[in-house]
Amino acid sequence: MTAAPMIPAGWVDVTPAWMTTALRASYPGVEVSDVKLVLRDDGTNRRARFRLMHAGAPGPGTVFVKAADPDHAELNARTGGIFNEPKLFRSDVSLPLDHPQVHLSLIDEPTLDFVMVMEDIAARGGDPRDATRPMSVDQAADGVRGLARLHRRFWGERLDAEPGLDWVEPFVAWTGMHRAISGGLARVGASVQPEVGGLAGEQIEHQWFRYAATLTDGPLTLLHGDAHIGNTYVLPGDRVGFLDWQVLRRGNHVLDLGYFLQGALTVDDRRTSEAELIDEYVTALDLPAGEAPTRDDVWLRYRASATHGLALWMATASGDWQRPEVSLALVQRYASAFVDLDTSAALDDLERS
Repeated sequence: MTAAPMIPAGWVDVTPAWMTTALRASYPGVEVSDVKLVLRDDGTNRRARFRLMHAGAPGPGTVFVKAADPDHAELNARTGGIFNEPKLFRSDVSLPLDHPQVHLSLIDEPTLDFVMVMEDIAARGGDPRDATRPMSVDQAADGVRGLARLHRRFWGERLDAEPGLDWVEPFVAWTGMHRAISGGLARVGASVQPEVGGLAGEQIEHQWFRYAATLTDGPLTLLHGDAHIGNTYVLPGDRVGFLDWQVLRRGNHVLDLGYFLQGALTVDDRRTSEAELIDEYVTALDLPAGEAPTRDDVWLRYRASATHGLALWMATASGDWQRPEVSLALVQRYASAFVDLDTSAALDDLERS
């Protein structure tokens, strides 16, 4: 048996021998003869695409590698997400929606380090999206059906009965967001509706805390937790997959639904299609009688969820974690949803229910 490879100290240590060992579980007999770094895109984690040559059994022509960034590891650990994605794909739990195949997942908890070798979805025709390239209504419909399958698979006791996921924590809001939200308002506040631009950072944070407090009510499920459009890709046939499971949590299902739908579509497409897309989600959820939420409950929680996207992307807009045009587009979409859906009133109703 081939020993598991060590976590490389840097991209220069991703050698043919290391990659051969990393791929052997998915490609028995593979022999990588050359590894070439072709793309590096670091953010809160280190990310790179490698081109591979093979001397033995056939293997992938390219792979995507994700690893902890020492400059952000402690921050990621404080928010509880540094090992969620590698733990998920070490668990061998099957997910009922499209995601990249993971060939290797290594964790070194004492040093806050990990590495994952995964499929390059571009080889399947995958088209990674961000806010500057919104989805069509048909694409968003496939995305909500995928999320519904995920939520149904792990609904209520089904998640509790999955031993490979007993480590997944409930969603909890973190403190100190108002400073970053205030910085985002200073940058982009004039580009959103006055009902949002006139708020203080503390007010938006308070709305977010109110919403987050409802996310452990009722049956919980497995959440992607960060299902904005920048963590998606579109495959041929308008099929949608989900990347970056680092913010995986357990909580109320509508967090994923609202965060995805309100950010994936243009404001006009959301306004004209969101009611039908909510119906699409409820139908695809397909839970037994007595377990299924009502359509009215889903709609109320969907209206309330706009505060989540607004708070997170207003805070993101304050810094350089995302390109300014990406942050601005998402701030504007979530702010429009916040006003259109009367999110403040929905929060009042949800707290009373």
